[in-house]
Amino acid sequence: MGVGAFEVTYHELVAREDVSKLATTDKIRIQRAIEEKLADKPEIFGKPLRRSLKGYRKLRVGDYRIIFRIEKQLVKIFCIGHRSVVYKHRNRRMAVSSNLTF
Repeated sequence: MGVGAFEVTYHELVAREDVSKLATTDKIRIQRAIEEKLADKPEIFGKPLRRSLKGYRKLRVGDYRIIFRIEKQLVKIFCIGHRSVVYKHRNRRMAVSSNLTF
């Protein structure tokens, strides 16, 4: 985690399923984006989502998307995945988050 104004937490399946499937270069790019953008100014860098995902935001990192929610000084990351599949995995993850890291 970066030294930003926000604490970043991850859903338990992010580390187990999402990050483990990524290439090393993609992991580094995504981790850097989280540390430099989401830990510091998530409301500026994250684009608000609509409809069934209202209240959540996305951060685009190349062809990958990070789906997250801002709660006070906490950024909760629910899903990291390729843009073609990331929104399909969202339903089962929105209920619980945990403090897992890369």
